[in-house]
Amino acid sequence: MRRIDFEGNLTLLHDDAIRELYAYPADPAAPWIRVNFVASIDGAVSADGTSGGLGTPADRRLFTILRELADVVLVGAATVRAENYGGAKPGAAARRRRRERGQAPVPPIAVVTASAHLDPRSRLLTDTAVAPLVLTGRAAPAERTAALSAAGATVLTIGDDTVPSTGILAALAERGLHRVLCEGGPTLFGQLLADDAVDELCLTTSPVLVAGRSGRIAASPAATPTPMRRAHLLADDDGTILTRWVRDRPGRL
Repeated sequence: MRRIDFEGNLTLLHDDAIRELYAYPADPAAPWIRVNFVASIDGAVSADGTSGGLGTPADRRLFTILRELADVVLVGAATVRAENYGGAKPGAAARRRRRERGQAPVPPIAVVTASAHLDPRSRLLTDTAVAPLVLTGRAAPAERTAALSAAGATVLTIGDDTVPSTGILAALAERGLHRVLCEGGPTLFGQLLADDAVDELCLTTSPVLVAGRSGRIAASPAATPTPMRRAHLLADDDGTILTRWVRDRPGRL
């Protein structure tokens, strides 16, 4: 993986340099929402229903590093079901680096689901080193939330028939989870974008064309134009392009 500067020069990057490029702001005063997606050249967010078909070695390498840097991985329930999510699994060296940064050894998965529509027998609860957080609403069936709690999830009721972005941020802030990595899906990204809660986007462009009926990386009832600044651009020899886009918001930290 190589960095491309504004003059077009290439610099070979090792993992430590990538961690530095993607470091969160130092001591953020509130949850900093980083969104990470992969898409095809023609804008498809998935191939055959999952994003895994778009993955490349460079994207998987960055995916692992972004999870290592995060306090929590935020994701929508539809993505959990479609991608068969389990818990994050940083290796021994990554856990050591996390401890040195003052983080817990393993970041929890936080799932947004107003209906609590999650299988308590899924990998999310059976293949994880730490309990997931389930952010749900009061309208969720009591039997579902009870089953998830019994399976080991920490269930947080922060809304009524929806899970508002303000509630998500408050729940994470209360637990000191300020370095947030949102892995989708498009509906959750669209909600956070519409609510002015997105601080940056890490977007991988996979060197494939997909066509089909796959949607975009963000979806919402109305357009929400949001100016972003390109922080950097990376490229791999197979054609993968990785960009990081950041919002300039004075006084945000």
